[in-house]
Amino acid sequence: MAFDPNAKLDPSEVRDARGSTFGIGGRGLAIGGGGAIGLVILVAYLLLGGNIGDLGRSSGVAPDVTYPGHQDLSQECQTGADANKKEECRIVGYVDSVQKYWSDEFAHSGLRYEKAQTVLFSDQIDTGCGAATTEVGPFYCPVDQFVYLDLGFFDELKTRFGARGGSLAEGYVVAHEYGHHVQDLTGTLSGSSGQQGAGGRSVRTELQADCYAGVWAHNASSTGFLQPLSQTDINDALDAAAAVGDDRIQREFQGRVNPEAWTHGSSAQRQRWFTTGYQSGDPQACDTFNATSL
Repeated sequence: MAFDPNAKLDPSEVRDARGSTFGIGGRGLAIGGGGAIGLVILVAYLLLGGNIGDLGRSSGVAPDVTYPGHQDLSQECQTGADANKKEECRIVGYVDSVQKYWSDEFAHSGLRYEKAQTVLFSDQIDTGCGAATTEVGPFYCPVDQFVYLDLGFFDELKTRFGARGGSLAEGYVVAHEYGHHVQDLTGTLSGSSGQQGAGGRSVRTELQADCYAGVWAHNASSTGFLQPLSQTDINDALDAAAAVGDDRIQREFQGRVNPEAWTHGSSAQRQRWFTTGYQSGDPQACDTFNATSL
């Protein structure tokens, strides 16, 4: 897929903190388990949408976002042509597109959408929800209302989790995280922690974010940043969704599937709800909390 080369990007919506180790001070996440198993559990929980604040919070105060080593993207990410050439500019384009869609959608409902910034980081970073390292994957922090993303995750998605990649696989990840921001603004994100299981609230929260990602994909070209999506693009997004299904991760890293421990939903569920959003193009179709079948 491609961006409209003439589209004007707004790089102010993405902060580049790569190369900084801001505010870590030796703190880490207080989680159970250890070694490789502990890491697998952490990655499985956080991958594409787990809230790091559910595992360990700091004081609850958003960090100073003037990061040491902060890089200015305004010079290199100005147009859709830049997004077609550089990965960090592509993320800027996706963030711009997703937030343009939700801004318009909220306005049509008589509501005001509050934009959230994405922070690109490497190695480790401090957030309003606590310290995080790149191992946790992309996540949304409801305390400071930032999306955090290590671009190296997209390589991991292919080499570690077996996804084939593709540009819209990245767009799916970004749109999923912003789906959590929408949930935060509408009040559905709270209370999603600690309720695991195939039909639990945590899974329903994640599947709704997948559905919201599909809704954005349906409307992506109308935001003015992206050219019309092809079926190949959609297949790349569906493939990424399947790669991070709870059942697939459990089978790969633990050798067995335990639905009682699910936090995000199975591969089939994640694909199903992305497809529901994509085919309908309507956020109202994403009511996973009242769905009798997931």
